[in-house]
Amino acid sequence: MIALAPLITETAAEFGIDPLLLHAVAHVESRHDAGAVSHAGARGLMQVMPATARRFGVGNPEQALFDAQVNLRASAAFLQQLRQRYGDDLRLTLAAYNAGEGAVSTYGGIPPFPETQAYVRNVMAVYRRLGDAFMVSRSGQLIERGSR
Repeated sequence: MIALAPLITETAAEFGIDPLLLHAVAHVESRHDAGAVSHAGARGLMQVMPATARRFGVGNPEQALFDAQVNLRASAAFLQQLRQRYGDDLRLTLAAYNAGEGAVSTYGGIPPFPETQAYVRNVMAVYRRLGDAFMVSRSGQLIERGSR
């Protein structure tokens, strides 16, 4: 996690996303493992599906998504798009990231899938814990609370 912090912070700033949110998603998705592959075929740090990566201009996503920078940028672009679509409703944004926009539309909210419901709860819990432990400076750096 610490080794990826500068890249996550840089990507978060580029896409206007809280770096602590990107860390929370990376933790829940892969435990910050850039080489992770899910049973469904999601790849890398943020567990991006190749088809999603293609939507955001990633060529050869089956391999490119193992590059942490490529993976983070595709994920951040997707999260930014979802955030705009769902009016900054973080719970719906996370549900769509996990289950897809179609599922959120079909159910008019967080789908009744146990995996998606647990995913939203888990990311929100990690995000809260990170927010309790760290703050983000004006320059975008992570600072441990109480270390000022």
